[in-house]
Amino acid sequence: MLSLFGLIGGLLLLIVLTIRGMNLFIAAPLCALIVALTSGIPVFIGEINFVSNYMQGFSGFIASWFFMFLLGSLFGKFMEDTGAADAVARFIISKLGRSQAVAAVVLACAILTYGGVSLFVVAFSVYPMALSLFKDANLPRRFIPAALAFGSVTFTMTSAGSPEIQNWIPIKYLGTSPFAGWEVSLIVAIFMATFGFWWMRRMINKALANGETFEPWAQDPKVTNRDLPSPITGLIPLLVVLILSFSLHDSLGHLALIIALSGGVLTLMVINYRYFLNMQDAISAGTTGALVAIGNTAAVVGFGSIAKSTEAFQTAVEVMTHIPGNELVGAAIAISVIAGLTGSASGGQVIALPLLAPHYIDQGVNPEELHRVVSISSGALDSLPHNGYVVTVIRAICNETHQRAYWSVGALTVVVPLCGLTLAIALFNLF
Repeated sequence: MLSLFGLIGGLLLLIVLTIRGMNLFIAAPLCALIVALTSGIPVFIGEINFVSNYMQGFSGFIASWFFMFLLGSLFGKFMEDTGAADAVARFIISKLGRSQAVAAVVLACAILTYGGVSLFVVAFSVYPMALSLFKDANLPRRFIPAALAFGSVTFTMTSAGSPEIQNWIPIKYLGTSPFAGWEVSLIVAIFMATFGFWWMRRMINKALANGETFEPWAQDPKVTNRDLPSPITGLIPLLVVLILSFSLHDSLGHLALIIALSGGVLTLMVINYRYFLNMQDAISAGTTGALVAIGNTAAVVGFGSIAKSTEAFQTAVEVMTHIPGNELVGAAIAISVIAGLTGSASGGQVIALPLLAPHYIDQGVNPEELHRVVSISSGALDSLPHNGYVVTVIRAICNETHQRAYWSVGALTVVVPLCGLTLAIALFNLF
């Protein structure tokens, strides 16, 4: 019982401290230590101890994702420093009008995500353009994280055909394909995109009615009257990343993204070389940004590593994976809760599916229906405030605070997917 209180208390404390803006290099290990001590995990000694477990999760994430974060951050900084982001933003505003600035950001994220580019990298890449679009349209900048997250982790990440890992993990356990349940998935994706965009526009319009406008900050790129490159020179590198990632994804996995980002960075450097204000400063800022972003995310991953090692977590997994009643509802609850506890959509799937898959398949559940429900449900409660992607986008990329930016992010990445999940289960049970 003490282990359960420690697990829930540590998680709630991490969420509170994250929202209050505490440094995650302090908050995450502190909360993980509380979880460890209440579960009887020794701090230093023993085969399983707090320090080694936490650092395995921390260092393992950095080892797996360092080059993606570095190249993604450099790509975003180069787009910013060369003026390519401003050029694309002004082109979109001139053609679509200021009212479509939010739609442009969401669409850019959706295309890159569905093309196989990592969610973190999409945020790094699109943020400079989003900043320019919101500035030109005079929209409150605290909604930029919500626009980036909505376009990346809702109607694209978990939809049929998506190359993101959240749509591919179930294949291993269920013997399905990435297009499992595509008919229902298409309906749910359209619903989430439509409902979410309407809700986001409503929140932004309410803020505008209350007098909010774009707030320039000291660290923003300096606005000058310098010559900007052609908008096409900002789109070509994005297309290079998209095409290389999509074409090499199946054969090379994560390596495809490293190659794709390298191609995008080099393309951007070559075609916009004469437009750099200061390449050395851009490289320094990009490198520093990447280290801060991956460090914040790794700190939260370390917390998840400790949480997964506790007796309470194992008990929770056992209970969640044997919920009576409708099988699809049970699977959705199990995946959602475990993803919320770990702060990871993929983590929730990997932990629960080895137990869920054989259990429900033996009961005659349609594997394609189960695949789609598992995928969609993993992308809801995973986006609580302590989620690594959420922390990275709000703090490291957009330089915002959770108190200002998270509530719109939570509405679009937690509530909207939960509504989509409910619709998916209803449709699968009706037809």
